[in-house]
Amino acid sequence: MAKLYFKFGAMGCSKTAQALITKFNYEERNMKVLLLKPAIDDRDGADTVKSRIGLQNEAVTVKESENVYDKYVNEFPDCNVIIVDECQFLTPEQVDQLADIVIKKDVPVLCFGLSTDFTTHLFPGSKRLFEIAQSITEIKSVCTCGAKATVNARLDGRGRVVTEGSQVCIGGNDRYVAMCRKCWLERLAKERS
Repeated sequence: MAKLYFKFGAMGCSKTAQALITKFNYEERNMKVLLLKPAIDDRDGADTVKSRIGLQNEAVTVKESENVYDKYVNEFPDCNVIIVDECQFLTPEQVDQLADIVIKKDVPVLCFGLSTDFTTHLFPGSKRLFEIAQSITEIKSVCTCGAKATVNARLDGRGRVVTEGSQVCIGGNDRYVAMCRKCWLERLAKERS
């Protein structure tokens, strides 16, 4: 029986690499994979999913207004599995539509993404996945102090941590650093004094 999976972690924990490795594993078994990503994530190109270690693959983009269930049924009904990168950018309705694919079409859906934004608040897509996914797995990342990283600290142009701004700001190592909460709070206090 198919499930809706949510595999989450902080920046740099290998979510995208694991998504692409999972795609490869399914394809090695002659299964057809639909690799999806939200259209808002265009940092590596509109139709490309790319990991920090260099793995990359073409993907189908999903706009915020698109119905993912309809897209699957009308365009990709022969796919055996769906893998979603950067799933935090999905709307809660799109997460429900993925869950409908799992239930109505018996197709597994594996979602990889962040749980929280740079202010430590849940993304709407991630919140919905925590609410309804049948399998939830944390992919761990490490802070420079050696503790588990849980905060996706956003940096400004001078390398200072920011806590205000739009929830979505696409970027990689140039814009974000994974930190434990203790180091994040200490750095915020130091930079503000």
